[in-house]
Amino acid sequence: MSVLPSVAIVILNYNGNHLLQQFLPFVLQSTYINKKVIVADNASTDESVNWLQQNYSIIKIIKLPCNYGFAKGYNEALKQIEADYYVLLNSDIEVSLNWIEPIIELMESDKMIAACQPKILSYKQRDMFEYAGAGGGWIDRLGYPFARGRIFNICEEDKGQYDTTEEVFWASGAAMFLRATAYYKIKGLDNYFFAHQEEIDLCWRLQLEGYKIVSCPSSVVYHVGGGTMSYKDKRKAFLNHRNNLIMLYKNMPIKTLLWLIPFRVWLDGTYALINIFSGNYRYTFSVIKAQVGFFKWALFYRRQSIFPVKRRKIFKGIFKGSIVWGFFWKKKKTFKEIITQTSIFVQ
Repeated sequence: MSVLPSVAIVILNYNGNHLLQQFLPFVLQSTYINKKVIVADNASTDESVNWLQQNYSIIKIIKLPCNYGFAKGYNEALKQIEADYYVLLNSDIEVSLNWIEPIIELMESDKMIAACQPKILSYKQRDMFEYAGAGGGWIDRLGYPFARGRIFNICEEDKGQYDTTEEVFWASGAAMFLRATAYYKIKGLDNYFFAHQEEIDLCWRLQLEGYKIVSCPSSVVYHVGGGTMSYKDKRKAFLNHRNNLIMLYKNMPIKTLLWLIPFRVWLDGTYALINIFSGNYRYTFSVIKAQVGFFKWALFYRRQSIFPVKRRKIFKGIFKGSIVWGFFWKKKKTFKEIITQTSIFVQ
């Protein structure tokens, strides 16, 4: 009988004691045999560590010296963990009993699959897709991420419309399965991102190395969302906009960046200014701050010395049109409507 691949489920925690109490029991009940559960604590100031030590002595706790955020937090934690596969799992996710088996079986069947995600549904509305990844991530020509089952802030009802195992452009960091060898080959997550869109950057770089990213809907989890940082948080808006521009700068060919970066700065800035009229001043200032942060980053980091861009002929999960055009002008609200639209950006 062959030995099952080892799986390390790594939960990054920051002041999430109430979430660990609620959702950790579901993780421990997972039926996959060759697993271990680790909590990497980002210097929490609540009772998380004490509670774990008192109630779950079997769980390894990695105590990080300060709050490194998602990217560096996982990079530092994974250095201390040996496994064939890592599962980066948010602390606010309820997993099903056999959520691990379908994904490991899939990844074992194709060694070029480097990252995979389950179907992510809403914990509060269990028949709805959840914002953070839904049925698998895509990206449009302008660099805006979206997902099967989620366009901007609109989530679809799960009617089985995305119940096919497919290659996608990015897998959600809320519940991401990673092949350890592939993760180390591209030197892990980018610490500079801190949090938000770092998983998309990771998946992009994996694809540049020839790997595949896949969504496996036969595995299902339920995500609360906004467990550490609210979706309306101004810090979240800043990181999303700044990191998205950095990601494009790192991974796009230079000839594309010459028109894309100026256009994106104009487009994001215009939308941010429009928000002033609705009284959303925080969002406007966050976007402007993000753009300043991007140019500050660009001045002090040399692109080619960070991640040299290689070209792969075929990428999955890229929409050659614009979701901005489809969503705001053509009023398309679902994934299937968007990708079948006639857009001024389609080549």
